[in-house]
Amino acid sequence: MKLDATGLEILAPEECLDLLASTPIGRIVFTDRALPAVQPVNFCLDDGTIVIRTAIGSKLAAAARNTVVAFEADEFDPATRTGWSVTAVGHARAASEPAEIERLAALPLTPWAPGSHDHFIVMTPEQISGRRINR
Repeated sequence: MKLDATGLEILAPEECLDLLASTPIGRIVFTDRALPAVQPVNFCLDDGTIVIRTAIGSKLAAAARNTVVAFEADEFDPATRTGWSVTAVGHARAASEPAEIERLAALPLTPWAPGSHDHFIVMTPEQISGRRINR
């Protein structure tokens, strides 16, 4: 087990992807009017890519088009003081090809928020890192 300078376990990229696949909620960080913005989203992994389903007119849909974004997901247990956090950075793009949209619509990705969510954002992690805190 490899530890960072603060004693947290450093996770391998493969384990980071496994952990991302284990949770349905994360946070995407993007730029909105030249300022950082963070939005919670439900997502799923599709062959190593992060797929987010959103409304076509949303801030996220407008901002996350062919741009660099960050994505973070985590899980913590306050009672045991254990948990993990994974961060990915990469380019986000809007799915635009009809065949890709049809395939993404078949993923187990049901929006939690009300309304129509027929717009897909796909982010391929170019950098991924994670940490785990153990007792």
